[in-house]
Amino acid sequence: MLAAVVVLGGARGGGAKAGPGTRSAGGVAQLRVVAAAVLSARMRDLAVASPALGATVKVRLLLPVHYRARPGARWPVLYLLHGCCDTYRSWTRSTDVAALTARSDVLVVMPDGGRAGFYSDWLAGPRWETFHVAELRRILQRDYRASTVMAVAGASMGGLGALAYAARHRGMFRAAASFSAIADTRLSPQESMRYMRLVRSQGENPSHLWGDPRGDAAVWAAHNPYDLAPQLRGTQLFIAVGTGQPGPLDPAGTAASTIESSLAAENAALARRLRALKIPAQFDFYGPGTHSWPYWQRDLHQAWPLLQHALGTH
Repeated sequence: MLAAVVVLGGARGGGAKAGPGTRSAGGVAQLRVVAAAVLSARMRDLAVASPALGATVKVRLLLPVHYRARPGARWPVLYLLHGCCDTYRSWTRSTDVAALTARSDVLVVMPDGGRAGFYSDWLAGPRWETFHVAELRRILQRDYRASTVMAVAGASMGGLGALAYAARHRGMFRAAASFSAIADTRLSPQESMRYMRLVRSQGENPSHLWGDPRGDAAVWAAHNPYDLAPQLRGTQLFIAVGTGQPGPLDPAGTAASTIESSLAAENAALARRLRALKIPAQFDFYGPGTHSWPYWQRDLHQAWPLLQHALGTH
């Protein structure tokens, strides 16, 4: 696919060319869009120099269908968050989100979240949460006419991000949808260690994320959807997960997914907590299905009516 790339010198495209390390006179990195690539009539890739991350980060956008026809309008926003070890390209690469939203007046935002960023401000390291909910939101409202009406959805690690962001920033997101989400990192000591090993497998020091699961239990709880469940009250919720056994969307001979089966237990715990708290949610515990994109594509379609309703575009 050919792309037209525009290199931007400032937040609105003026001034001198900026690079990832662009800093103000005081030595503080400046938030700015370094470049914007036009991939199609609706698709844009942004390179954003982020002070929170100290790096340039990619963000993919799908513009609302009437974006050009209504130059004075502001648009509701849907964040789509990717899973571990993936990138901002994943949703357009592995689902039909572009076709699904082709007639929609929603600004679809697919930001990079790091290979194992866990949608968090690390104790020592990147501040992904600040980038997504503060810096990127500012750019979207300033340069892409985003409104304050927002929803968020994600798969796997991105599902944790969707639920945690909605809970930690109450009122920011009208709806949150999670597909095979990491829903309870503290379900057991073994579960916590599994995520420590995952972070280490991506070349990071796991203690830099949330610290030690026992010694820093409060930090872990503050980023854990199960513990954050009371703060999801008032948010429209969609929660889907499979059992990990091969299902109807898996090729013949597919092995069982131990990742999905462990996440099924986490999501069952979250569902029990939400029900105990009398917080309504739409659940789709659909039975056989592995930890893979065909199911998240289906989940996205299943969640779409709820997301549209929350965004006011149904």
